[in-house]
Parts: sequence; C-alpha cells; structure tokens
Amino acid sequence: MAELGTLDQLPADYLDDLEARNLVPLWPNLRSVMPYEKPARKSQPVLWRYRDIRPLLLKAGELTPIEKAERRVLSLANPGLGLENMMATPSIYIGMQLILPGESAPCHKHTPAAVRCVVEGSGGFTTVEGEKCPMEKGDLILTPSGTWHEHGHQGADPVVWMDALDMPLVYYLESSYCIDGESQPLRNVPDASQTRYRRAGLVPYASLGKARAPYPLYRYPWTEVRQALRALEADTAADGIVWLAYVNPETGGECLPTLGLSTVMLRPGETARPVRRSASAVVHVIEGEGESLIDGVEIAWEEDDTFAVPTHADLSLTNRSTARPAYLLVVDDAPIQRKLAFYEEFPPG
Repeated sequence: MAELGTLDQLPADYLDDLEARNLVPLWPNLRSVMPYEKPARKSQPVLWRYRDIRPLLLKAGELTPIEKAERRVLSLANPGLGLENMMATPSIYIGMQLILPGESAPCHKHTPAAVRCVVEGSGGFTTVEGEKCPMEKGDLILTPSGTWHEHGHQGADPVVWMDALDMPLVYYLESSYCIDGESQPLRNVPDASQTRYRRAGLVPYASLGKARAPYPLYRYPWTEVRQALRALEADTAADGIVWLAYVNPETGGECLPTLGLSTVMLRPGETARPVRRSASAVVHVIEGEGESLIDGVEIAWEEDDTFAVPTHADLSLTNRSTARPAYLLVVDDAPIQRKLAFYEEFPPG
C-alpha cells in the first residue's frame, strides 16, 4: 500500500491558493473516502426498544393533534450518523407512526419511497392510489415514490406502524419533496391482495403480454406471509435459513427500486448466520424474542423491537425460545446497490 502525502507536507500558500479557488487536494484525503478492504462506517449497531418508544409515542398523541403533525412520527436515529439527521442507516429512514381512533392523515405524495409494517392495533388503513388497504399487525404496505396515499383509523384503539423510507438517499440527492392532494375516492372493491394477487404464481390473465405494472400489489398480508414461511420451513435444510423475499407478483423483481424487503423465520432455538453483505439493513421483530451479534456487539431483542445492521457487518440471529418461532422483517438497501453494481456477498471466514 502506497504511503500518501499529507496536508501538512504542502506549503501554506499553496493550500490558500487552492481554497480560494474552491479546490481540495485528493491524495491527503483519499484513504478517508476510499479505504482498503472495508468502507469507513459511522453507522452503529443500534437497538430501539418498542416498550420504550410506545409511551413516548402515545404522549405525542396527547401533545400534538394530527392537524398540527400531518404525520405523527418518532424517528429512529442512529447516533453514529447524528441524531439530527434522522437516519437509521445511511440510506434508510425508520419511524414509528401513531394514528388514533377517528383520525386521518391527509393525502399527499412524495419522492421518497415508503413501506409500512403494522406494529399494533386494528382498524387502521392506508389508501394508495384509491385502493384502501386494511392494516393488521405484520402487514406490509407499499407507498412507492410518487403515489398518492393517506391514512385513516376506524377502530377503537391506537394503531402504530413502522415507516421505512429511502429518504436519506433522496434527500442527499437534493430531490426530496412532497405535494399535498385531495382525499382520494375509494374503489368499491377489496384491495388487490384479496382479489388479483391472492395466490403466488397466479396473475390476472389480462396482464399477460402487456407492459408490467410497476406496483401491482400494495399490501402483503402478514397472515399469508406467515403461512408461506411455515410451508418453506418444511423444505429448508436444518443448516439453511427460512427466508422469503417480498416481490412484485408480475415481474418477480424487488418491490421497490431502492429498498429490499424480506422476512426471516427463526425456528425454535435456532441461530442463523446470514452471509456477510455489503448492504445495510434494519430488522424489525414481528414476533418472538432473541438476540443478535452484530460485529461483536450483542443485542437482545423482543417483539416489536427494531435494530440497525451497518454495511459489511457480521451478523447472527438467535431465537431464544425453544418452543416458538421468531419472525423478522428485514429492510435493506441491496436493490440500489445492485443497480449501482457494487452489491457483494462475502463467504464466511
């Protein structure tokens, strides 16, 4: 490895001339932006406990009416990236959103793509492009970039969901903005997860031979995903990971261009060691309790907790229960890394 020159080896008048012309010498800074072997990381393995978040979120419901909040959300911020930046990882924003009975969050659309995973409550819904999507625990609902969406609550108890957005990436590109809209007229039919895309491997015949819809399915019901994981378990070797990807049912590709969505089932007492990946991730616990080792940092998690996994991190996932499975939602930035052609997986050792 070549030894690079440093700033203090350059004459002060030369540095002044560079600064006056908005120039910076690369070589003294090269290893800070392009280190050998592994990237420089500020992200930390972080655990956000839902039992700590929930009372503060309910307090927010008392302190701030929905009309003054528009979206009543507590952001899960990674301290290594600066709390003020509201980033769970460099490319993933995570928030916990609360809606109370009878409330509605107004219709808008924005450039960041968003995913909702329901944490608790019943009776909430999200309307995406006129399609009303019920929200039950574990359900995944997409609101892709540029789609009109709004939220409502017709139940009796608070509803909370986790928001995952590619907002840090879009904001970094100076492209993050929002447009308000009128409330959407509802289609008088169930959402597509209950009609057009109820079974894997089956799509409406009319879609054959036509341009594929970019987002034909907005809602992925947890009850059906859970059943699919249990079915996959029977066909997964003891040393394999029961792991399903959420995909576009018409193309088989990833749901969103920037965020990857998948779900892992940990069998009772199981420890899974996913291959080390270049992608960063946020893991949300839908059911169960366990512990993880992330680059040597131990994290003990329980139902509804959320934790961050930095890029290139060594990761293990352990189900502490010897009687019940644990179910995890994984949100990562692998899709954008694939598009930029630097996504990698690294063999053990």
